[in-house]
Amino acid sequence: MRSDGRLVDELRPVSIECDYTRYAGGSVLLAAGETRVLCTAMVQDGVPRHCISQNMGWLTAEYCMLPSANPVRKSLHREPDGRIREISRLIGRSLRAAVDLHQIGQRTIWIDCNVIQADGGTRTASITGAFVAIVDALWKLREAGKIENLPLKHSLAAVSVGVVDGRVMLDLSSEEDQAAEVDMNVVMTHSGRFVEVQGTAEGEPFEPQQMNELMALAAKGIEEIKRVQVGTLKERLAI
Repeated sequence: MRSDGRLVDELRPVSIECDYTRYAGGSVLLAAGETRVLCTAMVQDGVPRHCISQNMGWLTAEYCMLPSANPVRKSLHREPDGRIREISRLIGRSLRAAVDLHQIGQRTIWIDCNVIQADGGTRTASITGAFVAIVDALWKLREAGKIENLPLKHSLAAVSVGVVDGRVMLDLSSEEDQAAEVDMNVVMTHSGRFVEVQGTAEGEPFEPQQMNELMALAAKGIEEIKRVQVGTLKERLAI
């Protein structure tokens, strides 16, 4: 048993609340244990210059941790640090794999992921919640007659795995993440294909067998998260 009572292959409770804010096309409050992330998706006309000649839309993401998200307050800065940039790019890359940008027209999907409370897994929670927000925003665009179909190539989710005290674990809390010998974030499609894998040995290199165990555990977690996403979106993913 872990410090929070979970088994090594057990997710923290995951919940997704849609329509959390008024003005975004899609807005989601995702809770994974004690982690809370507000994910919004807004669709606006216009694209970056490199998309114009290719007749495609664009998707970009910004990630932010609010000052009171951690026990020790961290001020918000206009210029994000390297970690914030790296996480923002991960979220954007992952979600661009899900959306057919050629079908959304000359539009940009703006994703904002604001961590309200952090207890590990904030980047994976951001990807999981932002995907739901995107589907909701695109659904409303379709209902308004601005696009014909829901322009999704894949449905996806993300989860963390790691090795703590020699044990392979699913969905690390902040305490476990800080003690991990291996820390890994996995983004997968609902069909079980990999979008991105970020893995680091914090101390000694890890064995191929542990890598296989980590991937199998991530796939199990993604399958469980998928059920929450599909249950939240209902008919929107049936198209």
